[in-house]
Amino acid sequence: MNTIPDGGRTQPPSLSNRFSHDEVNMDLTMCGLLVERAEEIAQIYNKHGNWNQVKEIWFDERRANRSTRGSSQKIYRVLASRFKNAPASLPNPRDLPTVLDTCSTPQDKAQVLYPYLVGDDVLVRYVIHEYVQRLFVNSTDALDFSNEALTTVLDQFEYSDGSAFDYADSTTERWCEGVRSVMREIGVLEDQQTVVGDPPSLGDVPLLVAMDYSYEEGGDEWFESPVGLQYLFQPSDRWEELYDRVARTDAWEYVELHGSLQLRPTDEPYAWISERGAE
Repeated sequence: MNTIPDGGRTQPPSLSNRFSHDEVNMDLTMCGLLVERAEEIAQIYNKHGNWNQVKEIWFDERRANRSTRGSSQKIYRVLASRFKNAPASLPNPRDLPTVLDTCSTPQDKAQVLYPYLVGDDVLVRYVIHEYVQRLFVNSTDALDFSNEALTTVLDQFEYSDGSAFDYADSTTERWCEGVRSVMREIGVLEDQQTVVGDPPSLGDVPLLVAMDYSYEEGGDEWFESPVGLQYLFQPSDRWEELYDRVARTDAWEYVELHGSLQLRPTDEPYAWISERGAE
């Protein structure tokens, strides 16, 4: 079933010249997805619903280990920031424990947490947009995350004041390794020796999150640029297959409007989370 008119696919825009120096950071050098710790923070937030309490509990549990106290502070700051700054188009962080509990594999969990990273870290988002644009132009292009390829993309980045990317080479190299770590966790790269990968397969739960995220972000024409699928490097010739797949769930359906079939949630986006939590 085709909901997309011929020529109706669009690519995400470049994000160069969009961000100030204050908005750009190198947090990825010290904190990748860290699925288990992110899940732990989400569980504490689900239970208490207050970020001050979450922080207090997180540090109380680690206070005895002085050797890791500093790193724990950095990790908490970065992971909590991703949840605090999550756009409303993603599942509420309080609902994440339910979402993650229904994931089948660690890769599924990583794919669910990944858009929180992209949403919070503007430099990661810039790079992902550049890669998605290349994939849009040529879906057979390899996803090359070598230092050389990533640095080439970073060298094209400009701040909103027109100045160029300006981090030290050693910091940039650590950041590139952080990107590869994320790509391994979401299934793009196979192992630590691999720097070139392929679009990952999507688990059922990450697909639902990606679809609802796309729908919430894109408005009426969301299917022309489904950002949730694009961020996971799904080429446009795979979208229809994914649309049909999600329509076979209870959460999405094809409906006939004005003589054409359109794909939309059967209820409000993410309504399936509360249903799964009640199971």
